[in-house]
This record gives sequence, C-alpha cells and structure tokens, in this order.
Amino acid sequence: MSDDILKRLSALTLSIKHLSRLPRFSNFIPSCLPSPGSTVTASQVPILFREPYILSGYRPVQQHWHFYLLSLFQRHNESLNVWTHLLAVPVLLLRWWANVGALGYTLDAVSLPLSLFLLSSLTYLLLSVAAHLLQSHSEHAHYFFFFMDYVGVAVYQYGCSLGHYFYTSEATWRESYVGLLFLPGAAFFGWLSCAGCCFAKSRYRRPYPLRRKICQLIPTTLAYMLGISPVVHRLFTVSWTQEPSMSFHALQIVTFLLSALFFSCPIPERFLPGRCDFVGQGHQIFHLFLSLCTVSQLEALFHDYSKRRDAVMEVFGERQLWWACVSFPALILCCILTALITMRHITKQLQDKQDEDKRL
Repeated sequence: MSDDILKRLSALTLSIKHLSRLPRFSNFIPSCLPSPGSTVTASQVPILFREPYILSGYRPVQQHWHFYLLSLFQRHNESLNVWTHLLAVPVLLLRWWANVGALGYTLDAVSLPLSLFLLSSLTYLLLSVAAHLLQSHSEHAHYFFFFMDYVGVAVYQYGCSLGHYFYTSEATWRESYVGLLFLPGAAFFGWLSCAGCCFAKSRYRRPYPLRRKICQLIPTTLAYMLGISPVVHRLFTVSWTQEPSMSFHALQIVTFLLSALFFSCPIPERFLPGRCDFVGQGHQIFHLFLSLCTVSQLEALFHDYSKRRDAVMEVFGERQLWWACVSFPALILCCILTALITMRHITKQLQDKQDEDKRL
C-alpha cells in the first residue's frame, strides 16, 4: 500500500515538473497590454492633461493607440469615467427592449422621437467613453475627442427635448410663448451648448479660469432649462397619482441637478487631494448621476408614450413629427462642423507651437 502511494507521489512529482516546463500563462498575454504600473504622476504629463487635485494615475502621452484602447482594462484615473458611461449603454438597451416587448412598439412617425432619444443617449455615452479613453494620446487627440464629446452632449439635449415635447408636454404649455418657440429654441441652444464648450476648451489654458466654466455652463444651462420646461410644467399641473411617469420625471430632474453640482465643483477631491485619484472624483460621480438621469428619462418617456401614442398624431400631425425629426441630423451636422472648425484652429495653434519649440 505504501509502495503504491509512493509511486503515485513520484508520478505526480514528474507531472508537476513537466508542467513547470510549459510556457507561463503570462507569456500568452500580448506584450502590448499595459502593465498595472504604467501610470505616472501629474508632474510627468503635460499640463493640458492634469486635473485639479488629481495627483497620480495618469497614462503617459505619445504611446501607440492600442495602449489607450487596452487601458480600458487597466486601473488609472480615467477608468471609472470610462466604465460609468460604458456600462450605462447595455442598461439602456436592456430597458429599451424590455419596454418595447411590453408595449408592442413599432417604428413609425409617432415613435420616431422616442427612437431618436435612445440614439442621442447612446451617442453622448459612447462619445464620452471615447473621449476619456483616448484623450491621453496627444494634445491633438485630447482636443478632438473632447470636441466630439461636446457634440454628443448637444445631440443628447435635443433628443431629450424631442421626447419631452411630443410625449410629455401639456396643451396649455404648448400654447404658451415657450411652447411655440420650443423646438427651434431647443435646436439653437443645443448648438450653442456645443459651440460654447468648444470655444471655452480652445480659448482657455490650464489652470482654467472661472470664465471657462461660465462659457460652458451658461449655454448648457439655458438648453437644459428650455428642454425640461414641459416636464416642470407637467409636474406642477398634473396629479402624480394618475401619472406613473411623474416619479421618473422627478427623479431625472433630481439626478441631473446632482450631476450638475459635481460637474461644476471638484468635490470631494478638492478636500482630499491625491486620495480620489482612482475612485471618488467629482467627475465620476457626475457620470453616475447623469447615467441614472438618462435611464430615468427613458422610463418616463416610455410611460408617456404608452399613454399618449394614440393621440400624438392627432395633436401634432405627421408633418410636424417628420420635420422635427429631420432637424435632428441637421443639428448633428451643424455641431460636427462647429467642432471641426474649432479643431482646425487648434491644429494651427499646436503646429505653431511645435515650430516655435524647434526654433528654440
């Protein structure tokens, strides 16, 4: 019996020796994958990439593009900014399909504003992911991807406005001056939001002055106040007990205001410099609340759509529905052109800076 055990132990030992000669699992991992220790401190990256009170966790600049793509799976100070919006995409899609299955949704003129809201939400989420994932490549990439991020924000603002106008608004609000000018005003303020953010980004350098934040916040605040006006009017004029969408509309307002707070103020990292480098930054919290706001909007609009879809065509008419939705790609085009024109200006500035550095 003991001899048999010894033989088995001997065979096991030989097997382990043979296994030890096999290539290690780490050898199969592509060498291009960023290592966990590949982040650097704020002093090791150009000032353009530094965030206030974030002292470490930066990715080095001027690496190959695959470095930044694969940093999706690395721990750095943009990781949660990427994942908070990336994970919101499947959540939105799952809630979309769940609601579509429950309501028997069909794509037609009546449901088109709802579809454009989903498209606008996915656009801003994915452009935000691209910006935070790839902006560290170079100064040129930093500006380009954040300009595209601003395009996504403007598109999302207008997508929300379309949904609120066609599914949420009350007749008394639509007959007011705000209601009559709502759609062209929403398109204009959406573009102004993109233009204001692009201008502020291109005009001011770090450390950013207060004027930069004002240039960003004033147009986006105006766009939000107009876009949310039919919802606010309904919240104060309709009984919540009879409208299941009211609680979701209230939630979207609360979460948006909280997101705006954390976007505007670098808290809590302002009081804990260096301790929120990876987790707990105000911008990460802003992303979380904004994602929750978008999911709440989707639920609210589906409730409104299910209750009013039979009356939408009668109230607005097919022509107004189609014209409002044709303006959606027109706004996208205007915002992209604005971003590209601003990018052309930035490219010239960067080239002049390189030429000056070479002369020195």
